[in-house]
Amino acid sequence: MESQINSLETKIEKMQERFNKDLEEIKESQYKMNNAINEIKNTLEATNSRITEAEDRISELEDRMVEINESERIKEKRIKRNEDNLRDLQDNIKRYNIRIIGVPEEEDKKKDHEKILEEIIVENFPKMGKEIITQVQETQRVPNRINPRQNTPRHILIKLTKIKHKEQILKAARERQQITHKGIPIRITADLSIETLQARREWQDILKMMKENNLQPRLLYPARISFKYEGEIKSFSDKQKLREFCTTKPALQQILKDIL
Repeated sequence: MESQINSLETKIEKMQERFNKDLEEIKESQYKMNNAINEIKNTLEATNSRITEAEDRISELEDRMVEINESERIKEKRIKRNEDNLRDLQDNIKRYNIRIIGVPEEEDKKKDHEKILEEIIVENFPKMGKEIITQVQETQRVPNRINPRQNTPRHILIKLTKIKHKEQILKAARERQQITHKGIPIRITADLSIETLQARREWQDILKMMKENNLQPRLLYPARISFKYEGEIKSFSDKQKLREFCTTKPALQQILKDIL
């Protein structure tokens, strides 16, 4: 009986030892697991911190880009305004001028530019009279120097005392279309800045299309387009404003769809 009890106690002790050992192993595993979890948490926190830092940095950069873009937009707008002001100033200086294109320079040796203008008026606009000749303020060939590579004669620049006389000559030239000097074809145009000339050229396709559709288009000084639509005269200084207007007029938009 006593031996059985001893044997049972021995078994219980061994079971207790095994249990304690298993318990230690479980505790050790839990400890390692907790450490691993803590490491993961720390890694995640560090990662989240870096992500947050990166997001803040990106947000700062985006805000900075918005500021830069706005600054560039303001700068571009200021440059455009200065360019427009310069163009207006140049055009105002040239506002009293006309250009005669195509008169051979040899003519200058025989007579002054006022006499050449008088001959052109008598030959092409006999009803205009010679009064305008007395309104010439100054004349010159432009540019000042002859370019040996240029085969065509320099333009004759004529400054008149009044704008109405300039407009009178230009109107007569438009109506006659074919202008000559001693039977040789020449041209008479307004004296405009290069920028204004380019702005006027950009309207040419639209002017042509509007003429074909009887919209009575006109190119106003210095580079505005005017036309009649739905019984009203419309005028625009640039294509964007005309484009915005066309969005409200489907028929007009259809007419200009391929060129605007």
